[in-house]
Amino acid sequence: MKDKFQNKYRIESTRLQNWDYGWNGAYFITICTKYRELFFGNIVNKEMQYSEIGEIAKKYWQEIPDHFSFVVLDVYVVMPNHVHGIVIIDKDDDGQECVPIICNEPIITNLPDKPKNKFGPQSQNMGSIIRGYKTGVKTYSTINQIGFTWQERFHDHIIRNEEEYQRIKNYTIHNPQNWDTDKFNH
Repeated sequence: MKDKFQNKYRIESTRLQNWDYGWNGAYFITICTKYRELFFGNIVNKEMQYSEIGEIAKKYWQEIPDHFSFVVLDVYVVMPNHVHGIVIIDKDDDGQECVPIICNEPIITNLPDKPKNKFGPQSQNMGSIIRGYKTGVKTYSTINQIGFTWQERFHDHIIRNEEEYQRIKNYTIHNPQNWDTDKFNH
């Protein structure tokens, strides 16, 4: 049985325990709307037709590197009820010459012996990037009186090799064409 905290069941973290999400790497991110409601628009003829908040979700995603200079965005897609994207953290001071996926080197061969994330101020990591993005979209919706809510949390996957990268990139690019069979389409 799961542990309880303050008499509520505690949800275990899905994050890789010995990985620091501020380290250089390529990450596949999925962020969903609350109850997977179709806030961002609809798929028509296998193409995304954006609502006003969908346009903002797309615009603000593209602006992430303006707020986090160490971020490089790869492919992404805003779908009716979720956002998929490959986010690359590429910090000069991470001890790597560059992110392996950019250098055409193996992405992750084995996990480093660095300490895992610690509680405390979170900045310049994936959590702060996604928190900033979600806050921006939600703030716009509130100011403009657009009923919109994100699902709590987000899903991430550390991309470990070129084959995985290509599979995820292909999945993301073709997501609108595959909407009819997408697991996020209710």
